[in-house]
Amino acid sequence: MGALDFATRRRSVAVDVGGVVIGGGRPIVVQSMTNTDTADADATAIQVARLAHAGSELVRITVNTEAAAAAVPEIVRKVRGLGAAVPIVGDFHYNGHKLLADFQETARALDKYRINPGNVGPGRHHDDHFTAIVRLAVDNGKPVRIGVNWGSLDQAVLAELMDANARLAEPRDARDVMIDAMVESAVRSAELAEATGLGHDRIVLSAKVSGVRDLVEVYRRLAARGDYALHLGLTEAGMGMKGIVASTAGLSLLLAEGIGDTIRVSITPEPGGDRTEEVAVAQQVLQSLGIRSFLPQVTSCPGCGRTTSTYFQELARDIQAYLRDQMPAWRDRHPGVEEMRVAVMGCVVNGPGESKHADIGISLPGTFEEPVAPVFIDGALDRTLRGDRIVDEFKAILDSYVERRFPSVGAGR
Repeated sequence: MGALDFATRRRSVAVDVGGVVIGGGRPIVVQSMTNTDTADADATAIQVARLAHAGSELVRITVNTEAAAAAVPEIVRKVRGLGAAVPIVGDFHYNGHKLLADFQETARALDKYRINPGNVGPGRHHDDHFTAIVRLAVDNGKPVRIGVNWGSLDQAVLAELMDANARLAEPRDARDVMIDAMVESAVRSAELAEATGLGHDRIVLSAKVSGVRDLVEVYRRLAARGDYALHLGLTEAGMGMKGIVASTAGLSLLLAEGIGDTIRVSITPEPGGDRTEEVAVAQQVLQSLGIRSFLPQVTSCPGCGRTTSTYFQELARDIQAYLRDQMPAWRDRHPGVEEMRVAVMGCVVNGPGESKHADIGISLPGTFEEPVAPVFIDGALDRTLRGDRIVDEFKAILDSYVERRFPSVGAGR
């Protein structure tokens, strides 16, 4: 995998979360979170299953009320009934110590607990509530993500570091102290968890911010403080292009440095939008960096004055959608198909060359005045398509290529 081979990654301890391993040099895990009312077991189970079907390898759900906590065992049963084996993580703020103690079946049903040390309780209650959750994790054999967020940073730690900074002859910038406070909160919380009995290999850390430069800086410092597995994500990334670009920029910089064991893309969906978009973006970040493969990649040109027809744009769109639709079945029957490279090019300038570099490619005639499209397979011209059925014929060629290049499991035995 070149410069981003797993061997170049930061060394981290492996954490088993319901059979999915985070860290320890294992493939970087994609996770997501539901936005349903957890008390609605049907809606939440359906969304968990959809996220899992889209490729989310861990799914987190909010557990914020007694009704939500009571629904968790039923959610897990329904998700398993829908054929999804994805580990389910409980997200706790403020009252996690009470909910987990009062709903023991929920404590057993979840695969991991997420604690925000800034929200477990003020003053003397902080350590009591935090250790209560940790003891429940130990008793139930569950790992814990200690997730610091600068929107809800532990104020006691921040005040301590700010006061110490104010006494310096040359105080540091407040942003710098804030980042140190986030790292300190995460590390101190991990140390307290271990002192309470939680294994070193049962802890995942995160320190989320909403600015790209801040994200990179806080994780660089956190990575230098130990070998805990790290969960990456730009929190409150935003909506649409802003959220996607900002998340991609921050994650890519850290992943290129070998930092990170699991990721989430926290983009704001459109009202009523598809929650699985965050999974697709996270997968594409990893695939674009050459770290993991999830879906055959389509190379297509942007178009120019030589491509006045929109035909190649429509074909690129249709082929991309076709590949994504076929992947659930192909993934099971044709191991390795996610590595396939497809080219859909708009004219003769770079079209033939790009098509030859791909496993299978088609080069369209630019203005489409003459509907003649050569198809290249494994670097060689295979045939030329003509007429108004080019799209359907190319899909059929794709199907045949997949069957031949990526034989079905058990074929020939």
